[in-house]
Amino acid sequence: MSGHLIIVKAALDPDAGVWFVEASDVPGLNAESNTLEALIEQLPGLVADLLEEADFLADRDNPTREYSIEVVAHATTRVRLSTAA
Repeated sequence: MSGHLIIVKAALDPDAGVWFVEASDVPGLNAESNTLEALIEQLPGLVADLLEEADFLADRDNPTREYSIEVVAHATTRVRLSTAA
């Protein structure tokens, strides 16, 4: 993880109808929700818990750190056109 920016890649599972964390800079980050907005709301708490467990906040000179979480999301949709007769 570089600097104070955490990248989280989110994807839509169209079959299950949920957004989920596909990849992230934080090892072990797993989450899913019915909407992208709800998934994003979960991230600060989950990330904080995982960083504390992994002792990322062990900088004794600066015990309180702030991290930015950037969410990159992708989804696929389709359009169907009928052929002209």
